[in-house]
Amino acid sequence: MPTATYELSLTTQGPTYPPSEVMNGDGDFVVIGRINRPGPGGSVRSEWGSAIVSPDSEVPPHGDQLPYRIVRELPVEPAELTRADRDMVLYTLPLPLPANNYPMLFAPDQCPQAHRIRRPSHPFHEVPIPDLRPEDGRRIREPVTLGQWVRAQGSLEVATVNGGHDAEFRFEFSGLVPDSMYTVMSLREHDLAPAPNGPFRPGPLGVPNVFLADAAGKGHYRATLPNPFPAPGAPGPRRIVNVVLLWMSYQQNYGGAIGFFGLGGDIHAQLKLREGGFTEFVTTTR
Repeated sequence: MPTATYELSLTTQGPTYPPSEVMNGDGDFVVIGRINRPGPGGSVRSEWGSAIVSPDSEVPPHGDQLPYRIVRELPVEPAELTRADRDMVLYTLPLPLPANNYPMLFAPDQCPQAHRIRRPSHPFHEVPIPDLRPEDGRRIREPVTLGQWVRAQGSLEVATVNGGHDAEFRFEFSGLVPDSMYTVMSLREHDLAPAPNGPFRPGPLGVPNVFLADAAGKGHYRATLPNPFPAPGAPGPRRIVNVVLLWMSYQQNYGGAIGFFGLGGDIHAQLKLREGGFTEFVTTTR
């Protein structure tokens, strides 16, 4: 039974547009992920880093990259954040999503007119949860800060099971936002690719793909998926190449969809693999 273990990397980013799935009170993106910078000869360098990025950054067609308009740099190491940056309150993205070029509906059966909805950015602890009454006992009542966000850690163990037809994913997390809902997303080949090979709508890693972080910010999650790693050219679904831990600002789950609005509107990537993985695995159809 082939098995591999991975350490997940801290992030606030899904694809590179929008640059981040988290904003601050000034309406700028708080980016932990790939930062697009000018390269030699008019090229673009896309390297892992951390920065505050303006929502007025130029947005290219889907699949292309342009340099971000960087407001200021942030240290890559969380321990080097200033006190002011650690105390920075985190916000959702407004709707429609700014600096977005990913032409995808995230919940087509539930929210087919998602691109027409307009909402302001909300601090994470004040997101207007539908039908919530004060007496219902909202758990997250204090601001979620960048200092809290960067405490997150996660490990993943993957093993092929059931004669090599399936793969089991086992996660252990710590440092999460306490007492709150998380989901786990799968990213498959071509999910973020430009036409004609993509893009596709990312999906959950198992259904239901939900767990709650406990009062200490710890959590665990397990899922078994059919044939997630077919060999190149073999029949079956597209290969899973990454997994993403999503904090759910509306504290809701959407079945086979990963979110209602997507990409910072209501889902917020916190941990993932920096590079695509799982190349050592091959699974087969039954």
